[in-house]
Amino acid sequence: MTETASEIATHGVNLTDVAADKVRSLLEQEGRDDLRLRVAVQPGGCSGLIYQLYFDERLLEADALRDFGGVEVVVDKMSVPYLEGATIDFADTIEKQGFTIDNPNAGSACACGGSFS
Repeated sequence: MTETASEIATHGVNLTDVAADKVRSLLEQEGRDDLRLRVAVQPGGCSGLIYQLYFDERLLEADALRDFGGVEVVVDKMSVPYLEGATIDFADTIEKQGFTIDNPNAGSACACGGSFS
């Protein structure tokens, strides 16, 4: 099956309702409706890979995209296998505030995040 320009690949990253609400809130504060939440793994950290999570207005040809109630989550082609089945959540407690990524592909934890095997 060949992919046409109108077909965009999808990915297996999940976004919880709480995280989607937080993203919507942040985008409203920015006054932007043209941004997507981009998730990627990049070389670095003690495990060899680190997560990146940021807003991006670009949608590249090889990107995978999923929509969560109007919040678009984009993953680049190289990161898709590392993030398959991962869940992005948002915590707002005394102990922790911010986005978290629960990734079943991370084999072990270290001080700076998860190690991939």
